[in-house]
Amino acid sequence: MKEQAPTKGKNKRHNQVTFKPYVQNQGWLLPPSLSELIPEHHMVRLVNDVIDGMDLEPILNTYEGGGSSTYHPRMMLKALVYGYVDKRYSSRDIEQALQENVCYMWLCGMQKPDHNTLNRFRSSRLKQTVKTVFAHVLALLVEQGYVRLEEYYVDGSKLESVAGRYTYVWAKNVSRHKAALLEKIARIIEHIEAVNEQAEAEATKKKAEAEPLAVGDSEALQETIERLNEKVADQVAQNKKLKKQLEKLQTEHLPKLQAYEEQEALLAGRNSYSKTDPDATFMRTKDDHLGDGQLKPCYNLQLGTEDQFIINYTVHQTPSDMAAFTDHMDDTLQVLASIDAPRPKRAGGDAGYGSEENYEYLEQNQIEAYLKYPGFHQEQKGKGHKNPFHYTHLYYNAEHDYYVCPMGQHMELQQVKEEKTKTGYPTKVHLYRAQRCEGCPLRGICHRGKTDRIIKVNQRNVQYRRQAYQRLNSLRGIRMRQKRGIDTEPVFGHIKQDRHFRRFLLTTLAGVSTETGLLAIAHNLKKWWVKLNKPVGKVPPPATRSAQMAPKGPKTGSWQLFFEKMGLEKLFLTFDQFSMNLLSPRFKVALARTTSMNGDF
Repeated sequence: MKEQAPTKGKNKRHNQVTFKPYVQNQGWLLPPSLSELIPEHHMVRLVNDVIDGMDLEPILNTYEGGGSSTYHPRMMLKALVYGYVDKRYSSRDIEQALQENVCYMWLCGMQKPDHNTLNRFRSSRLKQTVKTVFAHVLALLVEQGYVRLEEYYVDGSKLESVAGRYTYVWAKNVSRHKAALLEKIARIIEHIEAVNEQAEAEATKKKAEAEPLAVGDSEALQETIERLNEKVADQVAQNKKLKKQLEKLQTEHLPKLQAYEEQEALLAGRNSYSKTDPDATFMRTKDDHLGDGQLKPCYNLQLGTEDQFIINYTVHQTPSDMAAFTDHMDDTLQVLASIDAPRPKRAGGDAGYGSEENYEYLEQNQIEAYLKYPGFHQEQKGKGHKNPFHYTHLYYNAEHDYYVCPMGQHMELQQVKEEKTKTGYPTKVHLYRAQRCEGCPLRGICHRGKTDRIIKVNQRNVQYRRQAYQRLNSLRGIRMRQKRGIDTEPVFGHIKQDRHFRRFLLTTLAGVSTETGLLAIAHNLKKWWVKLNKPVGKVPPPATRSAQMAPKGPKTGSWQLFFEKMGLEKLFLTFDQFSMNLLSPRFKVALARTTSMNGDF
């Protein structure tokens, strides 16, 4: 069909406009299939192929059988996984896409489960099996060679819960209110006992003041109320005040005490929880909406990556990355064992992971630890601890196990004390004591106590830190420190910024773990698809030896001359790939001394 636009002047051929045929409601004699409408290398085809080759036996075991027919779990899993790949996290958004998007229609075979069905499958069927689905995708990545499991970079980030921001319950408040309630209960019980035995009222009062509270929990209070009802049954009929106090214990104080005990059970050692999501803990985040450091209900998401592929994920209720590391690694080794994959050879992390417990865990599992520890960057800058009299600045004689104080006194070992960390890890602390601090001219600066100075040192932790410092400043450690920032942290940036996922949609720890699993699967599939469709350019020819050895600048030229003088020209080619600003300060000082000693260097 041709339509001609109105033209002015003469009707010339080059002035005529020809439109393509447009018939909206014309029927097709041979309509195309949905597959023909999707490009050959579309992302949805990779999702379809991966899930088609997956063993769904763990998911099928969650069905009891009987009743009416239900949607196939393979189709439901495809819809949810591709929904997370397509940045559709709400079940209502996925339901809408199943009715409008041709990719969803082809993937699900024109089946259209509603949002309730999708959400019920996600929160119930995938709750215990999403880790198995993630492990299957990881096994394919290992098989294809995208994941080598040579290095394992771990990092954590806080993601906000769907719970209300002002539904907090603080552990300190629960403890304080419970203690006040127990004191009130003790006074009432004491008064009832005094009324029942007026002859021994004074003795009973002294005994109650001398001994701790007899009632410590709701069960003990219930037994006490039953005992008092039997004991003062005659007085209750005559004394209305006594009867009212017994009723108050039963109807008011007992339920309150039970409520406090339930809150303590929900806290389980945490500092807080949310009323609308009891598994969420209030944590401090970088995204502060009020700008006053207000805490939000969050979960601590731990990710382990290699080449920006997610190797494993775990969700924790503690805000400390250091406390969550061993649990995360236990789960990681279990996932790798389930797919018969080897353990990673090296593990890297920032200064939030370096602790005695974590170093010992990696040592026992034969994994080289490249974890930074608190204060590592200060040591790199040569600053160390701010206090010049800290034990790290004191001389230590390892042979005879003593420290030397600033005035030259030997601080001998007095005691080895066993302590436990917040995670329950047993550790040994060595106590060293000065011989005589009285009359010391540095007494007010070095030590302000009335007795001789005592320092506490965890020698095992000191050894681990010394070993970590040497590893982190080796050539491999420098490379891993550089790579960690571009390996695991961009994954969080991709999830939060690019995929716009900053807040969970499901409640409870199990629901949040399910969402995290779907996110991790979607991230790995998306990165896999990008690598499959990455255009391969022409490989540049290798540089000649003269071009490789040519000086590239004042620093590179100096290093080249240094290696030539040492007779290590071949080693320079390997060494040249590292940036000069990544070298350790000691090595730079050594170079400066060598330069000053050789005037022509």
